[in-house]
Amino acid sequence: MRQPSADERPLIRIRRRDTAAVAALGAIVILLFWMFGELGFVETLVAIATIAGLSTFYYLTVSTTLNPATGPAADDSAPAPVDPQARAQHMLDSLPIPVLLIGAGGRIELANPAAREFLGLGSAAGHLSAVLRQPQVLEAVSTALRGQAVDPVEYSMMAPVESHVRAFVAPLRAEDDRVMPWRAMLVLSDETSIKRADRMRADFLANASHELRTPLASLAGFIETLRGHARDDSEARERFLGIMFDQTERMQRLINDLLSLSRVEMDEHVPPSSETDLSALVEDARDYLRPQLEEKAIRLTVRKPASAPAIGDRDQLMEVLLNLIENAIKYSPEGSAVQIEIAGPLMRDEAERPELVLGAQASRLTLAAPASEPRERYFAVRIRDEGKGIERRNLPRLSERFYRVDGQKSGPKEGTGLGLAIVKHIVNRHRGGFTVESAPGEGSVFSVFLPVPAAVRERARESV
Repeated sequence: MRQPSADERPLIRIRRRDTAAVAALGAIVILLFWMFGELGFVETLVAIATIAGLSTFYYLTVSTTLNPATGPAADDSAPAPVDPQARAQHMLDSLPIPVLLIGAGGRIELANPAAREFLGLGSAAGHLSAVLRQPQVLEAVSTALRGQAVDPVEYSMMAPVESHVRAFVAPLRAEDDRVMPWRAMLVLSDETSIKRADRMRADFLANASHELRTPLASLAGFIETLRGHARDDSEARERFLGIMFDQTERMQRLINDLLSLSRVEMDEHVPPSSETDLSALVEDARDYLRPQLEEKAIRLTVRKPASAPAIGDRDQLMEVLLNLIENAIKYSPEGSAVQIEIAGPLMRDEAERPELVLGAQASRLTLAAPASEPRERYFAVRIRDEGKGIERRNLPRLSERFYRVDGQKSGPKEGTGLGLAIVKHIVNRHRGGFTVESAPGEGSVFSVFLPVPAAVRERARESV
């Protein structure tokens, strides 16, 4: 087939209005960030000037490239025409922050991939009120659709995990629509990490000052005694130094647990994406805790499948297992047994509410639960000890910070009261569940269940 010559090709017109519209959209986004304090004045001017310069350069370059001079010197290998609207759409899709364009009646006309992932939008966007049930944000959008400027709106969600979002809303005029001339641009900024960091600093100071006061007072008292009348008493000096060493270890454990809890809380709103084999993880935990098991002559029995893949961060899940197994060893009498069982893949009800292991007299409570996902499947890890058990009235407070059940606080090696709080936050981050079953005189069963990868979930559904 004969290729058309340069003279026969139709001229492609690059409209200045389209290029200006793209530049204006970028400038509006930059101005929004300046208006709400996200950028300084100088940075804003530089950014707008850069966008204007690049738009001008783009217009001149594309115009001369798509419509070269005719004649013998014309190049037949001219590049394909570039659609300014496609370029603007590409720029919008590349933004890592959620951006939506809301039309009349609150209907979502445009949403970039970041917004679709953030709000869980499907292929059909629908109305904003169907995916974002925040009255303040919806009212701000309605105000912008009337052409009025609005202040940024902050909102928080506590389920399935805590999150804090700031919404920026600005009115945009649609020149081609005389009936409904206004649109609203909605930009969502996830500020969960900032809020968590602020609260973490305050909580750390409050908790550390409270929990460190007792060992520090003890150390100060012993030091004062050793500098006084016990200076030359070798027997008292050895005894006091031993107690001081134990108190120092307690402070070290406390600080390590506080730091671990702070790290977990900082990332709790970001679910992990890697996979971990729970069966292999249990074997590693058993090897790590073997000295503690041998010290109390405790038998550890494990029932597990050859492989139990779950979605999770290996280091954090190892911390969960170590906390739960160490508690089982600590509160079990010498010569007793600790049992670990991995079951699955299970539906949520099977993982969260299996048959009571300790009998009808036992009490069970869910300390953390995932959002309702009927298609999800889970692997459950259950750890049973033969300790004194926990009364029903104490179960709801087990995952509170620094809470320790009466009768378990004495001794130099007492826990920090943060282990189960760490377990709960890690399980929340993994979108899993955490339950406890206990009966006085019978022991306790702590269980965590974690979502399985999609391939394992589909195989489990097909086998039903």
